[in-house]
Amino acid sequence: MDHWAQDWMAALPEELWDVPLNHLAIPGSHDTMSYCLDINSPLVRSESDLFRILDGLCCCFTRPTIFKWATTQDRCIEEQLSMGIRYFDLRVARKPNDSSTCLHFTHILYTHVTVLDTLSSVAVWLDSHPKEIVILACRHFEGIDDEFHESFIVLLKKLFGPKLCRRDEAHLSLRSLWASGRQVLLSYDDADVASRHTQLLPGIPYWWANQRTAHGAISYLEWNKQLGRPRGFFVTGLNLTADRKYIVTNPKQSLRTLTFTQWDHLSKWLQDQRPGSGRSDLNIIAGDFVGPLPLCSLVIGLNRKLLPNKNSRMENSY
Repeated sequence: MDHWAQDWMAALPEELWDVPLNHLAIPGSHDTMSYCLDINSPLVRSESDLFRILDGLCCCFTRPTIFKWATTQDRCIEEQLSMGIRYFDLRVARKPNDSSTCLHFTHILYTHVTVLDTLSSVAVWLDSHPKEIVILACRHFEGIDDEFHESFIVLLKKLFGPKLCRRDEAHLSLRSLWASGRQVLLSYDDADVASRHTQLLPGIPYWWANQRTAHGAISYLEWNKQLGRPRGFFVTGLNLTADRKYIVTNPKQSLRTLTFTQWDHLSKWLQDQRPGSGRSDLNIIAGDFVGPLPLCSLVIGLNRKLLPNKNSRMENSY
């Protein structure tokens, strides 16, 4: 692990401290919590009826396949933090027929770990890295009603307290956040719920290509760039997706092999991008398997393109 990555925001040149956070290049992980999926858990409610029937009839065959295509990460959240990830795609869910108040994460299956244990670990990590800012994108909310939304938000406020950024804070830059002691931006995809709490930011747009090949994904991302960047934070999803037909006809493949075999093409495209306020500039860039693949160093390194003097110390850091 590169030790500089643990505090890469603190190490940025002073010329970047006043740049709006949504103009910096920020590495993120897609389906952050899929490293701890429970292969024996129920399928999420939103899966198709056909998929459920097949799983019920022959789960000994379907489950290993589901598991290897649903797993997008192989490092725990503390490791992802220390590697430089600062945007986390958190798909919060309540297990069906669960009488407890525990919430889990999901990606087709449910996770072993709970939301409380995971976010408690994030809070502890932030205490040791006071100049690092994280964006927690809470999404999907499988099986969660209004009462659970409110109890979840109470939990979030209790865990992060004064570290939480407020929606009405005008200028979000590293310098302003450091001065106020804020370290956590909470993005919440349920607009009605988010509007009731000043500590919740609106859901962050995610450019998801839904493509199996690097060529297809890049074509989709370039099309979005031509339309112009959103005004606030947004995520460029540098992740691939396979449809069910491909999965069934390629039994030896997995999302990991699919991603690794096409990484060179994806990484070359990534290195040509730039952050900033321009129409085609990027902000958060999220990917799969952020541990073994050098997404973090490549994304963080893009910030050198914002410096007036490209021979600064950042040129040799990443």
